Amino acid sequence: MRIVIVGGVAAGMSAAARARRLDEHAEIIVLERGPYVSFANCGLPYYVGGEIADRARLLVQTPESLRAALDLDVRTHHEVVGLDADAKSVTVRTAEGELRLDYDALILAPGAVAVRPPIAGLDSPRVRTLRTVDDAVALRERVEAGATKAVVLGAGFIGIEAAEALRMQGLEVDVVEFAPHVLPPLEVETAALVTAELRRLGITVNDGIAAQAVEAGDERDTVVLSDGRRIEADLVVLSVGVRPDTAVFEAAGVACDRGAMLVDEHGRTNLAGVYAAGDAVVSTDRVTGVRRPVALAGPANRAGRRIADHILRPERARPIPSAVGTAIVRVGELTAAMTGANRSSLEQAGIAFDTLHLHPAQHAGYFPGAQQMALVVHIRRGDGLVLGAQGVGPSGVDKRIDVLASAIRAGMTADDLIDLDLAYSPIYGSAKDPVNLAGMVGSNVVDGTLKLWYAEQWEQLRGESLILDVRSTAEFASGALPGSLNVPHTELRARLDEVVAAAAGRPVRVLCASGVRSHIANRVLVQAGLDSASLSGGMLTLRAVLGESVLVRSA
Repeated sequence: MRIVIVGGVAAGMSAAARARRLDEHAEIIVLERGPYVSFANCGLPYYVGGEIADRARLLVQTPESLRAALDLDVRTHHEVVGLDADAKSVTVRTAEGELRLDYDALILAPGAVAVRPPIAGLDSPRVRTLRTVDDAVALRERVEAGATKAVVLGAGFIGIEAAEALRMQGLEVDVVEFAPHVLPPLEVETAALVTAELRRLGITVNDGIAAQAVEAGDERDTVVLSDGRRIEADLVVLSVGVRPDTAVFEAAGVACDRGAMLVDEHGRTNLAGVYAAGDAVVSTDRVTGVRRPVALAGPANRAGRRIADHILRPERARPIPSAVGTAIVRVGELTAAMTGANRSSLEQAGIAFDTLHLHPAQHAGYFPGAQQMALVVHIRRGDGLVLGAQGVGPSGVDKRIDVLASAIRAGMTADDLIDLDLAYSPIYGSAKDPVNLAGMVGSNVVDGTLKLWYAEQWEQLRGESLILDVRSTAEFASGALPGSLNVPHTELRARLDEVVAAAAGRPVRVLCASGVRSHIANRVLVQAGLDSASLSGGMLTLRAVLGESVLVRSA
């Protein structure tokens, strides 16, 4: 059997390696149009920033190492320019000319290319993407040649990593993002923490604004923003997204949706014997059911493996798993991570949900070094099914998001999170892990023990509810919502008549710093017969959502 694979890196090389392990006698040919067939795509920003010093570390495998270890026929600088599914052959362009290559099974893993928006001047030599080893090398060479100022267009994961890398090299860095905040898949309350950290690093964040043009100059280029501001730059990193690189295959009859190839649960396209995987393929979102490309290395690797299984062991092959979309990024001293659906995708899918905000420490508070994280968990209204989660913090975010990603894959509910038996030592966690705590809060919401209100509702609620702040007097003086009543939670039972009088028949909306004390107060008020709800995430979340300007301070 001859298996031809178009594209290396994640999906393609995973399929090739698995196919060889399953069949020692198959002829496996990998065609890669670039010079590198297996490189650390996700490591590129860290080479630019100098944390990976040697470019050779980016090359995971070479054609020679793959031949020696797996007997793979890997051909770089081989670009597939045609597909004839009836004849089961591809046309390949090489330095020596074109050739035709027959196959028994064809796996398409062409990946994606950087989106180039309609911005004048992107053809300037100072504008680079960050998708290949050559891109990373070129950017680092410009840094080492004396560049002092950079502009990053786009504040997604790669854009943020590029901005941090360039800042680490001592450059002045501006980030320009058209969306309302950096890392658009994050909720506003988690993205606000990332923005604050970027600014602490000395990176200028220009969000909610577009770049209109790049004007080339003799010494520097100038990036012109839609509000008229002009930013000079020695280099410009274009990172506004990617699109599937599928034009050749769509022209040959592969069914696509907005350029992404359509496949079934085993990676089969509509053409017999033709499979596809990776960034160029439509995936089904595990939570919302929406079909979209998922440009992540983990899902691509797993899909490549499953396709090889189906080609060589179809009777035992498992379906390609639906995408959960787990992703993580370092930003200075913070880690930001997400899994599953966010608020926007849930609303678009018409899924009713509740959002939980927690601010636990990564390990026992009494052990030195405890640091607070922000954890956001979305659960389905009614049964508490875990739908998505995000976390931002200095430590411990990664393992909580990984656990919650597993919970989404397993179809777990908030009640199930309570029962997870997670590793505990004061050095590593708490007896009630943040994931367990999320389950407890979620379970209370599902069964009605806890009713939540949210920072976004402040303007609506301020005129129709009593806002009760149960923090200490000193905390209240440091910044409070205007018109709120301060009764520390330890005094609430003794001052309950005062609260009832102040409410005057209105609902009571309680808040504290993080939501713990307000939940205690909420239970007292509910059992006293009042309509009470607790602010999700407390003042920590409210400050992230609304900012400091809404607060008043007293001497």
